[in-house]
Amino acid sequence: METAAWFTVVIAGLIIATAALGLTRVILHLFAVQKTLGSVFGGVEAVADKTSTVPSVVPSVNESLRPVREFCDTV
Repeated sequence: METAAWFTVVIAGLIIATAALGLTRVILHLFAVQKTLGSVFGGVEAVADKTSTVPSVVPSVNESLRPVREFCDTV
């Protein structure tokens, strides 16, 4: 009976060690994903800044093009 108990403890230890190793690998992968997502988020913010809307610039552009419009109206 004592041999069976030790065998059970050893098998349980192997199962627990395997589960712990798997969970450790998952944690390491999640850290890598977190780092990658941080980089992606920074890139998305840069794209958003460069492609922002232009309502603040439109009035000055329209004012600069006023002579062109007036000329076209005379033609």
